[in-house]
Amino acid sequence: MSQTITPELRQWIVDQARAGHSADAVLQSMKSSGWNEDVAIEAMESTLRGHLDQQAQAQGLPPAVPVPEPDVADSPLYLDGGDRQVAVLGSLALPRVVILGGLLSDQECDALIAAARPRLSRSLTVATQTGGSEVNPDRTSQGMFFQRGESELVARIEARIARLIRWPVENGEGIQVLHYLPGTEYKPHYDYFDPKEPGTSTIVKRGGQRVGTVVMYLSEPEKGGGTSFPDVFFEVAPKRGNAVFFSYERPHPSTKTLHGGSPVIEGEKWIATKWLREREFR
Repeated sequence: MSQTITPELRQWIVDQARAGHSADAVLQSMKSSGWNEDVAIEAMESTLRGHLDQQAQAQGLPPAVPVPEPDVADSPLYLDGGDRQVAVLGSLALPRVVILGGLLSDQECDALIAAARPRLSRSLTVATQTGGSEVNPDRTSQGMFFQRGESELVARIEARIARLIRWPVENGEGIQVLHYLPGTEYKPHYDYFDPKEPGTSTIVKRGGQRVGTVVMYLSEPEKGGGTSFPDVFFEVAPKRGNAVFFSYERPHPSTKTLHGGSPVIEGEKWIATKWLREREFR
């Protein structure tokens, strides 16, 4: 028997989101009530997207834009990365988060760290006031950028990411590697560029807005160092080789993509970050 996504069901899903229930909890509730899992996931994703669009229009915000999206509609255990099978360890609908297991091999993690280490310097953030870069006290790591495709290793990882999230390689910024020692962190922030800031118009000329992020964990601190999403009280553990992907279809807090690198308590943390743009990044 086919199941119909009714207006009453959509309103119920919106009510659950407003009440702060997680996407997994809502999905389990629907399945317990007899809903097919695929139908339930489609109902949740389409309803929440529509709800955000309505909120955006009411607030005078621009409409949502296309974003990268792994093919997880049928709840696969693995995704095809071309040269590597990558596990799907979990996902959220709002914010749109997918946790990827084994995106990188141990050898690739070691190679990225080795290539990055001699080029590290104090991490900078985008200066949205001017369109340049600046030291930010909220970000206390050391970091560096690889040029897109600058080595066989970098090009291989970029191609794998592009396949997994179904987004062109040329729409990606260069991979950034960051090193965190005990006490260092990156306080909660958004990765998109604030349209209200005067420097944003200059920044987006190179490829449009950022629409997605992939954070890859290259090492494992003994304590701390996870990626936190404070709006939904969710944190991703920094397990070596794994990654967290999240997207944001408009530059607005309604995406709930506020996130941060929690302080490292013991050990050290290495990560590699890939930001995705709307268009070709030049």
